[in-house]
Amino acid sequence: MPRGDGTGPAGQGAGTGRGAGRGGGRGRMGGARPGSGPGGDCVCPSCGATAIHQQGVPCNQVSCPKCGATMTKQ
Repeated sequence: MPRGDGTGPAGQGAGTGRGAGRGGGRGRMGGARPGSGPGGDCVCPSCGATAIHQQGVPCNQVSCPKCGATMTKQ
């Protein structure tokens, strides 16, 4: 603080430190993106069939009941 008034060098005043303007996220793998969280359905990218997502079983390890393709998370 060169002048003792709390401003410091340019661009380093109050509110410009590490993490300013960041945060507010929902943590790891959170949010409303496709594939986030335990809810939702598994969807076949080939034929469009859906299956209920089983918690603990990734959709990419489930085969489509209609065509056998690998499912994706909706």
